[in-house]
Amino acid sequence: GKMINSGPFDGTESNGMKGRKNPAIHAVLDWLAPQGFGQEAVNYRLRDWLISRQRYWGSPIPMIHRADGQVEPVKDADLPVELPGDVVMTGVGNPLAQHETFVHTTDAEGNPARRETDTMDTFMCSSWYQLRYLSPAYDQAPFDPEEAAYWLPVDVYTGGAEHATMHLLYTRFFTKAMRDLGIFDDTIAAMRAHGRDPEGLVDEPMLMLRNQGQILGEERPGDVIAAWGQVQNGKLFADRVEVIDPDAAPVTAGDESVVIGEIMKRTENLLTVATDTGLRTVEVKPEAQVNIPSIEGTNNVNQLRHHLEIQRMSKSKGNVVNPDELVSQYGADTVRAYLLFGFDWTKGGPWDSQGIQGPARWINEVWDLVVAGPTAETGDADAERKIERRLHQTINKVKTDMEAFSFNTAVAALMEFKNDVRAAVRAQQIGAALWREVMQSMMLMMAPITPHMAEELWERLGGAYSVHQQLWPAYDAEKAADDTTTLVVMRNGKPIDRIEVPVDIDGDEARRLALESNGAKRVLNGSQPKKVIYIAGRAGGGKGGEPKVNIVM
Repeated sequence: GKMINSGPFDGTESNGMKGRKNPAIHAVLDWLAPQGFGQEAVNYRLRDWLISRQRYWGSPIPMIHRADGQVEPVKDADLPVELPGDVVMTGVGNPLAQHETFVHTTDAEGNPARRETDTMDTFMCSSWYQLRYLSPAYDQAPFDPEEAAYWLPVDVYTGGAEHATMHLLYTRFFTKAMRDLGIFDDTIAAMRAHGRDPEGLVDEPMLMLRNQGQILGEERPGDVIAAWGQVQNGKLFADRVEVIDPDAAPVTAGDESVVIGEIMKRTENLLTVATDTGLRTVEVKPEAQVNIPSIEGTNNVNQLRHHLEIQRMSKSKGNVVNPDELVSQYGADTVRAYLLFGFDWTKGGPWDSQGIQGPARWINEVWDLVVAGPTAETGDADAERKIERRLHQTINKVKTDMEAFSFNTAVAALMEFKNDVRAAVRAQQIGAALWREVMQSMMLMMAPITPHMAEELWERLGGAYSVHQQLWPAYDAEKAADDTTTLVVMRNGKPIDRIEVPVDIDGDEARRLALESNGAKRVLNGSQPKKVIYIAGRAGGGKGGEPKVNIVM
């Protein structure tokens, strides 16, 4: 809105923003100082940070409590103070305070003293971990300035949404404090020595923050059971429980001593069962007979499966997916490929136990393509041109999508390209030279997704060790350009046909081909249209951007 009852500022626009980004605040600030009433100031809402924790896990606070009540720092020669490896976790109190060898020490004068047993908040370490990781064995400073000059700042920083308000805040504080203390001075000098402008490179620790989504538990139906027993206060105390086929459930109308339905919840031996008439509670007696036909041997109540909704994975909910079992069954590359393909990285979604089959087939078919080798020494020129075009389109697509963290669409593009190559190889349309170029390029693109298989097949293709040390395949925009495009033929604005035409087609030729299309002949049926309108396509084409011809009748 606009300022009112404000003297010289009446009518000044206020956009609700803070600071000088708001025209009203900007105008008032410019007026105050010349009048001698005040001046612009920046206020920081800084608070003390309590970093002590009564926990084992964390860096020990290097302070010693003397017998006279004074506190002194640990001598530099005795740093760092390390956690004892033989601490006993009792679950009661501070575990370090109960470790006699750690607690009892001497002060600077050799007198008996007690070591501080609180540890630091783990953010004290993780707030600068990206710096120490550059040179973990470097003992002259917190990090090697040469390594920092090359790597800093961090290009991409990934984590959950809480990182935007917690860890990122702390690591920014540490970075700015270290800058002000001069800890980056040698790094800045090294940057300049190597021709890199250090301006702004040590002011912020991360260039980009990306938040990943979460993979949720898969929805699972509960076992359908029939339970027989005695009813007390509405609860069935079951002597016998049997998992049954839902389509073959016995008819028990009106018999409350029999409960039939899906197990919606199970807490030890207490079942909540959804029946035709509502929820019933079943308590399975310790001596009850439990029969689960799909599980051999003697069965028990703990083997009964309850219904699972789509929700966060949790051991208590019983919906955790064990990656070790998946790796054992499908291999690490397949599991990795499914995690990248099956979900939007920024959104996540529910686990789908059937979804892993697609990446498994893709990997197996790529393996077979390479192992089988080329099917022709020389190929068909037109077919090879199409495959070469698709290769360079895929190189660009996968690179662009990976940089945008759209891993699912990058994998989808590789799957589509595999289908095109497979069809051309089967038709003996690709010669040996192009086959090798295509396969090696495919391995380079698949290496971040399926690292083990890509390494193996790269070696089979005669590539230099290692595939992970090679450059990304070169993209050629001219080779990626399409020779043809799709012309959409419409009648009164509604599509009736789609035909392939040269990409550089002009309006007259487009109208002529449109009128000769099967769709146009069908709707015209010998009659003449009122108008034939050509609409040029948009640059880049794509769905909705194709050239169009509208036949007005």
